[in-house]
Amino acid sequence: MGISLEKDNRVLIVKLDGDIDHHTVEKYKNRIDDEYEKNNCKHIIFDFGQVGFLDSSGIGMIIGRYKNTVQKNGKTAVAGMGECILRIYNMSGLSKIIDQYDSLSEAVEYIK
Repeated sequence: MGISLEKDNRVLIVKLDGDIDHHTVEKYKNRIDDEYEKNNCKHIIFDFGQVGFLDSSGIGMIIGRYKNTVQKNGKTAVAGMGECILRIYNMSGLSKIIDQYDSLSEAVEYIK
C-alpha cells in the first residue's frame, strides 16, 4: 500500500497502490496537496493501476483534488482503473466530470 508522486512539467502524477479507504485517504490527501502546491502544478492525473479497493472517502479525495485543479483552470484525469474500481467510479458520477483513460500514457497525452 502506498503512494508515489511525480511531476511532469505542471502535471502531478499520483500513482496509488493498495486500498484507498478511510484508513489511508487522509495521508494521501496531505501528500498530494503538499506536492501540488510546492511544485506549482496545474493538473493532476491519478493512476489507479495498482488499486484494489476504493470507498467513498477515496471518491472524496478525488473530488477535493479536482476542485484544486479547477481553481487553477487545470484538468484532472484518472487512468488504469480495473473493472471493480471503474464500476464504483461510474456509480459515483465522477465519470461525468473527470475523464477516465485506460492507461497513464493516454491520460498524460490528454492533459498535454
